[in-house]
Amino acid sequence: MEKPLRKTRSTGDLLAFIIPSLIGIFFFMLPISYQGEITIPIAVLSGWLQDLLGDSLPAIMTVIIVLTLIGTLLIKSVRPEFLNRNHFLKALFDVPTVWLIARILGAIFAVMTLFQLGPEAVWSPNTGGLLLNDLLPILFSVFLFAGLFLPLLLNFGLLELFGTLMAKIMRPIFTLPGRSSIDTLTSWLGDGTIGVLLTSKQYEEGYYTRREAAVIGTTFSVVSITFSLVVISQVDLAHMFVPFYLTVTLAGVVAAVILPRIPPLSRKQDTYYVEQNNDYSEENIPDGYTPFSWGMAQAVEKASSNKSFKDFFLAGIRNILDMWMGVAPIVMALGTLALIVAEYTPVFQWLGMPFIPLLELMQVPEAKAASETLIVGFADMFLPSVIGADIASPMTRFIVASVSVTQLIYMSEVGGLLLGSKIPVSFGELFIIFLQRTLVTLPIIVLAAYMIF
Repeated sequence: MEKPLRKTRSTGDLLAFIIPSLIGIFFFMLPISYQGEITIPIAVLSGWLQDLLGDSLPAIMTVIIVLTLIGTLLIKSVRPEFLNRNHFLKALFDVPTVWLIARILGAIFAVMTLFQLGPEAVWSPNTGGLLLNDLLPILFSVFLFAGLFLPLLLNFGLLELFGTLMAKIMRPIFTLPGRSSIDTLTSWLGDGTIGVLLTSKQYEEGYYTRREAAVIGTTFSVVSITFSLVVISQVDLAHMFVPFYLTVTLAGVVAAVILPRIPPLSRKQDTYYVEQNNDYSEENIPDGYTPFSWGMAQAVEKASSNKSFKDFFLAGIRNILDMWMGVAPIVMALGTLALIVAEYTPVFQWLGMPFIPLLELMQVPEAKAASETLIVGFADMFLPSVIGADIASPMTRFIVASVSVTQLIYMSEVGGLLLGSKIPVSFGELFIIFLQRTLVTLPIIVLAAYMIF
């Protein structure tokens, strides 16, 4: 029989929950105005570090990717004792063969791009150059601060409290546990990369099943509000940001309701990566407790067992290394390949052709031009707006921009992050989910566009 939680706690235990949780909410979830933009403090710190390190960041990321490959090759061949003894380092470097190949490609592409060696198709500003010079510097700084401060959200009871309070909402609507409300808010208000990091750590620690982790990672990893503004500005419709973002939010919520209930997400097993750590179910509230008091009891219990600053710091360092070395090589490898295909072949144009009759049926102006943008977003979510910027119809440009944001899955960032994490999704499943999101959100966005225009 489970040991019941104590109903009374000391002031110190209560503060151990309240103070770190409030700091975590501030860093990850509090929208603030900074230099004329709406953002979150973690993004401000990330931007500050990028400005400080400047042009050295591509070289730093190349070193990290190459060191990751060296560590992987060492543990695969020489198997040094210090790597085998350390469980974290062994898990970081001893990866399956498919990820070894990805790390080899990532290191090759990074070196070629940094020094502009070999075919220009690899290192051009629209392929490897986009990733190494623009995206990976952002991931370096975001992962540094997000990884360091992530334990504030994970280890001090905030998820336990929200899990209990939100269970009656998240489970029936999105088929998810209540604690996922923190992941979804962090993704939506902050940045999808942080949401993937948070979800992956929760999955590895046994709080999400395989299905739940896959649903959260592929359904709520939205680009930041700031980048959404960049997207709508690219198609020269910045003055329509409010209706644009409302449309994106509506379409995203509808997709989040539908996609977890259909394959491939619905067929994921409700089994855990490790034995479930949460001994106290958020959905079964014992007699004598209200949802709030039960959530608080679990939150304070969690916080009281995580008072060590050393453990907090070490957990943050492990998070940082896990994302830097586990994710960056995958993003560089798969993102570069996807962008090469998008930039130098007509593959994505061919894949978009079946959408022409659908767009014509919905009476979307310039349907052929719009169709060319729909699938290319799988390579990079900014490409549809770049291609669609020349479309004459403002309504069609609005549709292109909205669809590109609601598709969520793109290999130059979120897709690569998901594949590099422990979240159980394959490349093929990501492409299917990308298509499903496109088909679900497109009619909603077109309808909204007709109402707006």
